[in-house]
Amino acid sequence: MNSGKDAGAGLPTAQSRRWWVLAVVGIAQLMIVLDSTIVNIALPSAQRDLGFANSDRQWIVTAYALAFGSLLLLGGRLGDMFGRKWTFIGGLVGFAVASAAGGAAPDFAVLAAARALQGVFGALLAPSALTLLATTFTDLRDRGKAFAVFGAIAGGGGAVGLLLGGILTSYFSWRWCLYVNLFFAALAVVGALVFVTNPPRGPSARIDIPGVILASVGLFAIVFGFSRAQIDSWGSPVTLVSLAIGAILLAVFVQVQRRVANPLLPLRVILDRDRAGAYLAVGLTFIAAFGLFLFLTYFLQDVRGYSPVKTGVAFLPLPACLVLSSTVANVKLLPRLGSRRLMVAGLLLGFVGFALLTRLGPLSGYAGHVLPSLLILGLGFGAIVPPAMNAATRNVDFKDAGVASAMVNTMQQVGGSIGVALLSAFAAQATSRYLVAHAHDGESAAAIGRLAATHGYTVAFAVSAGVFVLAAVLCGSLIRRQPSRTSAPPADASPASPVLAVRPD
Repeated sequence: MNSGKDAGAGLPTAQSRRWWVLAVVGIAQLMIVLDSTIVNIALPSAQRDLGFANSDRQWIVTAYALAFGSLLLLGGRLGDMFGRKWTFIGGLVGFAVASAAGGAAPDFAVLAAARALQGVFGALLAPSALTLLATTFTDLRDRGKAFAVFGAIAGGGGAVGLLLGGILTSYFSWRWCLYVNLFFAALAVVGALVFVTNPPRGPSARIDIPGVILASVGLFAIVFGFSRAQIDSWGSPVTLVSLAIGAILLAVFVQVQRRVANPLLPLRVILDRDRAGAYLAVGLTFIAAFGLFLFLTYFLQDVRGYSPVKTGVAFLPLPACLVLSSTVANVKLLPRLGSRRLMVAGLLLGFVGFALLTRLGPLSGYAGHVLPSLLILGLGFGAIVPPAMNAATRNVDFKDAGVASAMVNTMQQVGGSIGVALLSAFAAQATSRYLVAHAHDGESAAAIGRLAATHGYTVAFAVSAGVFVLAAVLCGSLIRRQPSRTSAPPADASPASPVLAVRPD
């Protein structure tokens, strides 16, 4: 008799808690983003402490990104099955435990394994966080604000990671760059228990085991193939066979998804042109972005002699511009321009930023060579990622919400893992060719080493610039142009609505 009254009485409580939900989700996002940048700053010190080779250092980044990216679709589906609140909390707890193990690692193998375990639990955490955000904020105006804050937190997390990583590495130990995650995870778990509720979930969801195996092994084979190209060559049998196996397994994965009753990735999620364009924009952007932090960190510390703290401070203009750009893009420009024009503009800015980095030399100054690129790249990233996240999670059936959210993070992490392996291969081979060509130039071994390393980095930056051009073309071709809009969706839209949003992006 009173069910309608009770439901109506419960709605204001849910509405009043939504900004607390944003805060909790934001802490989790901060931890994930902070972990990516803080480890890059700490990596040179960890390499010296544990004594692993240059060819192995990429796996500290790739082990995390690969496990994260290859299991995100499974994480999204688990959220659909068991409820996003509990997969969110489980991901936080597991991520904290893995971080503690990495901080205590006695050697390279344990550190790489801990990073992979972080990726596993990150794959459980990230799609649940984004889905909770998307299902909590369905009102058009508040949704734009929430995603702008989410994007700004991602940029701010980068800044915190850069500074904190430098401080912890210089004054304590690189190990504290992993231990610090325990504080953020504990704070987010408490907030989730208090403020987050489980949205309704479909009882029919099942785990697509063949899909999980095909996607995970296929992605691993591709990343492994790119990594072997750095050690061997592009034409080596191991490289070619790994890449071929990966491509075949992913093609089989697509065929399996067309036939199974409960696919890991329902093809309807990615066949929408706007959503496909958003996913591609994110994936290609992070191919270049992960390489940027890795190679520029080594350039600043090993070639220019910066300390970890100075390196972190040097990176700060990028996240500052990203926060500014993402806020303006999602709140002010997105309703007027639509996603396509914003993302294409951001991708072209990314091309300009990386093109400028190709001019670096061992004696290049920060203000004249590095800073302009960081400013431009920050503005570009802010115009790409938040609008793409918004576009990729709108107009999705509620039963597919976890998968659609997971695909955003999948493209980010898979793009990052492929990017680190691919760009490392280009950089390593360019460095080797330079050393052979200039071995008898009369310079000291140290000077030639710095010249060769810088040449390798600039080749990687040139490839990244080309990736942004490709992304701009694909994004501009796929995403449909939307008319500007000023009106809001119905006032009674609620987190329990069967569709995440009522208007196309």
